[in-house]
Amino acid sequence: MKFKQQVRKLTSRNWGVSMKYQLFRISQYLRGWINYFGIVSGYQHCVELDHWIRRRVRMAYWRQWRKPRTKVRNLMRLGVHMQAAVACGITSKGPWRSSKTPGINQALSNAYLKSQGLYELRDGWIKLHHS
Repeated sequence: MKFKQQVRKLTSRNWGVSMKYQLFRISQYLRGWINYFGIVSGYQHCVELDHWIRRRVRMAYWRQWRKPRTKVRNLMRLGVHMQAAVACGITSKGPWRSSKTPGINQALSNAYLKSQGLYELRDGWIKLHHS
């Protein structure tokens, strides 16, 4: 699926840009995609893609933080308790698996990602079909 390939490209490790710019480009792509394909793609499909995109973005944050100490510090700054932050920070799981853990989901919640500028396909679908 070309959609997922493009999102993978926009969240790749070797792009070397800030997360703010990365989220801007992802949101730009998502807006264009939903406006073009929103009529044919079903609501449930958009919800599933949203879930996958948010997990991919959480993984990008996790990879960007790199070192365990930085991960713990950033998780605590985003409101995770110290014990949970340390458990997440020192895990030997890979970034994709880690992106589904409760500590990371609490820190990088849907509301936080939205406040950082991540566009939701679900919102675009609703706007397209109920206007």
